[in-house]
Amino acid sequence: MRTMRPPRSATPEPVDPESVSPSGPRRAAKQAALVLLCLLWIAVGLIGHDPWKNDDATTFGVAFGMARTGDVVVPHLAGEPWLEAGPLVPAIASVTMRTFSPPLAPHNAARLAVGLLLVVILVGSSLACRELNGRAFRWIPVLILVGSIGFWERAHVLSAELGLTAGLAIGLYGLALALRRPVTGGIALGLGIAIGFLSRGYAVPLWLLATAAILPLVSATWRTKAHLATFSIAIAIALPLSAAWPIALAQRSPDLHAAWTAAENWREYFAPAAGSGFDPIYVVKNLPWFAWPALPLAFWTLWIRGRGFNGGLRDAGVVLPGVLALVVLVSLSLEREPKLIGVMPLLVPLALVGALEVDSLKRGLSGALDWFGMLTFGLAAMLVWGLWIDSYLHGMSLSAARMFRDSEIGFRPSFKLWAMLAALGMTLLWIAMVRPARRSNRRAVLNWAIGMVLLWTLVSTIWLPYLDSRRSYRVVAEALRTQVPDGACVASRNLGGAQRALFAYFAQLETMREEAGRGADCAHLLVQLGRNDFDAPDPEGWVPVWKGSRRGDESEKFVLYRRSAS
Repeated sequence: MRTMRPPRSATPEPVDPESVSPSGPRRAAKQAALVLLCLLWIAVGLIGHDPWKNDDATTFGVAFGMARTGDVVVPHLAGEPWLEAGPLVPAIASVTMRTFSPPLAPHNAARLAVGLLLVVILVGSSLACRELNGRAFRWIPVLILVGSIGFWERAHVLSAELGLTAGLAIGLYGLALALRRPVTGGIALGLGIAIGFLSRGYAVPLWLLATAAILPLVSATWRTKAHLATFSIAIAIALPLSAAWPIALAQRSPDLHAAWTAAENWREYFAPAAGSGFDPIYVVKNLPWFAWPALPLAFWTLWIRGRGFNGGLRDAGVVLPGVLALVVLVSLSLEREPKLIGVMPLLVPLALVGALEVDSLKRGLSGALDWFGMLTFGLAAMLVWGLWIDSYLHGMSLSAARMFRDSEIGFRPSFKLWAMLAALGMTLLWIAMVRPARRSNRRAVLNWAIGMVLLWTLVSTIWLPYLDSRRSYRVVAEALRTQVPDGACVASRNLGGAQRALFAYFAQLETMREEAGRGADCAHLLVQLGRNDFDAPDPEGWVPVWKGSRRGDESEKFVLYRRSAS
């Protein structure tokens, strides 16, 4: 446990790794094991299942269009321009698709981009923590992120928010590096701003630039000419990289550029200024579970540093990620229609703050986290295994179906040798890793991360066929395809972006959206119905010829109509 020491200056001082980790001779083996753990967390679930709604399917649909046409300037979704997010993430996915498909299916190859972005997020966070707090702390934020509940599934989805988080991590590293190397730090900050902008608009540029502007106001560490130079270099790097795509879009289509400019408005990030209803506590009320264990660890850091220990609150390791976390939190709270997946970037600075005082946790607190994790993940793993065995032998029971909100009982998961070996291997590894051994605060964080990897591995191996049957649109799309004559014009109504993307992919069916003023002369109409619309009367002048839905899903249905002869 770290020894409390009197307050020191705000300048970060290197921490001798030997004073924190006594197992010096085995450090190389431990580093390799941690790398393998992170790679396992990243790799499991990337391939082996169809695109799932919402963000995964939508982003894949755009990437699929880019891979077919080679056009990254005007992203298309199911044949229509799509400008709801930047082109960077689908462009990266289109590159992995063209590179690795075949042998992989296009959607599996595209999802490899998720792995690349996760590597960037973890490495950027680790480097930032190392710059601020010393080499001994480089692994702690990585383990916190891997163990974060909010990262559990959302970080494995092909989404613009993943690029947003990667840009924030690189920008945070740039700000940390700038304390030692202002020029290089400015370049990294500029790259982070550009990556964030090209992923999802103005969010990351606003967060990073606001943080860079606030830092000199709260700490003399950044009240220097070097910080001004870093800021200037970042702007010089970010502006041309960020502006390249909007300029190319304007040259290609002034109308599309005008539509993008109108949609990507600064008011979208400040709901009160836009005069729109919003929920200012949406993020705050979800943060306690979403940011576990980063949030309680961050509060512990603030408690210890607020009492003047270990450099106090003026330490750069607290100020930089702390200011960034506050900026992101305030911005997310002001957004219109916030989504939980959009909160992922906030976990990066929270993990850095939480990493600082892990070693000073009271033994009772770290022990509670450790035993709570072992109990939680042990019971959860037993439940997952028990439900799978029972479903495999007897079919899914009514009680299990109700637990999963499944409308169909009797599902029997398939047996795949690779999935069974991976699930058994991870279960045995977890048992070996969390067995009673030398306890430490860092070991508690590691055990929690391993537990999260265990559950993610079980869900992404033995339970993957079940999840795919619930979330994939392959079956319903292929059934729809048999009802539509080749070359037929099909209009659509209320069809979501994810559904449009997957019908285009699985059924080669690109519908003409009524919402876009198209398809008035089509002989067929495809309508998506929500739960409250199942009993709605058929549209006048149309005759239903097919109805379909995903297995076990009673939240949506699809109806194909043919124009009546009268």
